[in-house]
Amino acid sequence: MSNAKRYVVATSLLAVLGGGAAAQSVAVKLPETPLLPQSFGEWKQAGTPIANPNYTVLLANVNKAALEEDNPQRSAVGDYTRVGKTVHVEAVEFADKTGAYSAFTLVERPEMRVVKDLGDNAAVGSGAVLFAVGSTVVLVNGASESDVAALKPLTEVLPKPQGNKGVAPLLPTFIPEKGLVAGSVRYALGSSSYAAEGGVLPAQSLGWDKSAEAVTAKFNDRRGQETLTILLYPTPAIAGNFTRMVESETAGLGPSFANAKVRREGELVMLANGTFVPDEAQKMIENIHLRQELTFDKDVPPEFHTEVQKTFSLLQAIALLFAILGGTAVMLGLILGFGRAGLRILQGKPAAAEPEFLSLHLAPQNAAPRVSPEDAG
Repeated sequence: MSNAKRYVVATSLLAVLGGGAAAQSVAVKLPETPLLPQSFGEWKQAGTPIANPNYTVLLANVNKAALEEDNPQRSAVGDYTRVGKTVHVEAVEFADKTGAYSAFTLVERPEMRVVKDLGDNAAVGSGAVLFAVGSTVVLVNGASESDVAALKPLTEVLPKPQGNKGVAPLLPTFIPEKGLVAGSVRYALGSSSYAAEGGVLPAQSLGWDKSAEAVTAKFNDRRGQETLTILLYPTPAIAGNFTRMVESETAGLGPSFANAKVRREGELVMLANGTFVPDEAQKMIENIHLRQELTFDKDVPPEFHTEVQKTFSLLQAIALLFAILGGTAVMLGLILGFGRAGLRILQGKPAAAEPEFLSLHLAPQNAAPRVSPEDAG
């Protein structure tokens, strides 16, 4: 008997046995959907796993402490075949999309090439395809860029996080595009992931216990080579404290910090270090602002779209109601006006009534008393 049938039978038995206790309720947890399916698209699960695979990239070999900071929930592995080709698939589901993106940047290798149209983020190289969709990170070993299109059906069957868990992190959106080295963005939620991703600042001193987030990116163009670090803190006051800390530490971090520039804006702390001249480094961080313009071509949670649609529908209904009431009032005025004029004409009177003058009757209503000379004397 399958797990689903067992749960149905158990529920039926509980309903029968508890028929006399209507006030009591029983919570039955349905079995969780498997993280990896039996098949997707043209891929079918292989009967026997690949023997002694020699893979360069494996999720099992990723820094464990760093991966734990991203809050993994469950994992699954499986081998799939398609037209004679076999691939090894590893998948890890995290608590939210933020953790998944951090894990994606942790696993991504510098030699990998960024690809589009495969989940939320994807990269190919080192004999593997790596991608993130929703709150899940998937690594497909034995695959290449030619397999990207065939892997798309897998993105459709992976679990989709709901509510705030499906919101992409805001911090990486502050990275400038000019001169950005493709695939160099790294996003960290703790000291282990920050250090494992090659952060330039002392990892333990950045205030992770205060819910700090960090993103780093590399730039390479005619200006030189530069590393940009952006830290995000819950409040401007906390950010101010760590701004002073960063400023004090950059002096002893080596020659790449000779022209380093530090700036704070609100909850953001920005650091640019490398071979840019001081003016270019300052210009880079000066052009990063906390205020973001909202556009619907970005990754916005479905709930936001729903609320906007509801608000628009409500305003549209209110405007329509006012239009109907206004039109009704105008029509009623015309009907009553023309109806009264027609009635006067039928009575042989002019259509328009003579204007009536209103008076407040402020003049004295009683005549002044007359006093005779005799009475006056």
